[in-house]
Amino acid sequence: MTSKCVVAGVGMIQFTKPGQSRSYSEMGEEAARLAIKDAGIEYTDIGQVFAGYVYADSTAGQAAVYGIGLSGVPVFNVNNACASGSTALFLARQAVESGVCDCALALGFEQMNPGALGSVYTDRKMPAYRFVDRMDAIQGLDPNAPGTAQFYGGAAKQYGDKYGADPTSFAKIATKARRHAANNPLALFKEALTVEDVLNSKQIFQSVTRLQCCPPTCGAAAAIICTEKFAKENGLSSGVKIVAQEMVTDLDGTFDEGSMLQLIGYDITKEASSRLYEAASVGPEDIDVVEMHDCFTVNEFVMYEALGLTPEGTANQFVQDDENTYGGKIVTNPSGGLLSKGHPLGATGLAQCAELVWQLRGDASKRQVPEAKFGLQHNLGLGGACVATLYSNA
Repeated sequence: MTSKCVVAGVGMIQFTKPGQSRSYSEMGEEAARLAIKDAGIEYTDIGQVFAGYVYADSTAGQAAVYGIGLSGVPVFNVNNACASGSTALFLARQAVESGVCDCALALGFEQMNPGALGSVYTDRKMPAYRFVDRMDAIQGLDPNAPGTAQFYGGAAKQYGDKYGADPTSFAKIATKARRHAANNPLALFKEALTVEDVLNSKQIFQSVTRLQCCPPTCGAAAAIICTEKFAKENGLSSGVKIVAQEMVTDLDGTFDEGSMLQLIGYDITKEASSRLYEAASVGPEDIDVVEMHDCFTVNEFVMYEALGLTPEGTANQFVQDDENTYGGKIVTNPSGGLLSKGHPLGATGLAQCAELVWQLRGDASKRQVPEAKFGLQHNLGLGGACVATLYSNA
């Protein structure tokens, strides 16, 4: 990367349960306005807009930003499963870094329905059919269990068979998420949980219980990305920068190795983070705070290793020793993560961005990670894409 892009402003609205939110266009507009205000710019300063979402029709991005103004700015609509928001961020950063524009808006929003994720179009194959077919070949399909839970339940079993995993470790990730969320005014679920609460909640699939699954939610988040020159010329804060960013889609091993861990994105996470560390000339030991894609507790658990935060086969001890929270080796998901903050698909990647920017500014209040210098973002979309982003205030 030839230059560092500045994250000049971020915005996020309170996430809500399905059926209790405003329309996606209203939520998106508010998040964008918050980011614009935080940056201290005008909408007309923005050269390109990238809008990420999953469950909305074409040109939903225009519907969201047209409430702010009609400047003629190009609006690009991005749908990349759960990585849609970070993909919008990737494209905004790429546009600014390449010199296509000096300032870009990355926006993510989602208005979701209650219950497990499902296909909108039933008259054609779902895009992730290869994943479903491979899962069926590896462990079979349960017609009575949610499809996504079967992926992560299978991955938990595979990891446990290979390395051993105490069921309480997965439960501790959920209790940690609630403990962190208690200090986040924008988190949806803040009530404390015990390990017993998690383990005794309704079984969804194999070892996966209801409180180990992130809830469907509605919400929006946004970020303003600009060049250092633009920030300086316009008197904007340039304290937080994107120092490296990588996006990786699926590899041969995803489907060829008969591995549930591969199907949920272990290898593409490992590849993206390896490239990221090399590009930034830092290592996982330099990271102070991480916002991880904890759609299920098992995903956070195995991605500790894929991101290099702990050696392969040691995630269980990492969790049991509380190395994933304040006072430990690295603080993971200080926001409460998807498990407690909520997971409005298109907004998630930009909500992660907002949290890390607040942490690196020192604006995270009671959940502040002391002396945070490097923040790592991990956003994963089954189907698939992994976006890893490294931020710094140095």
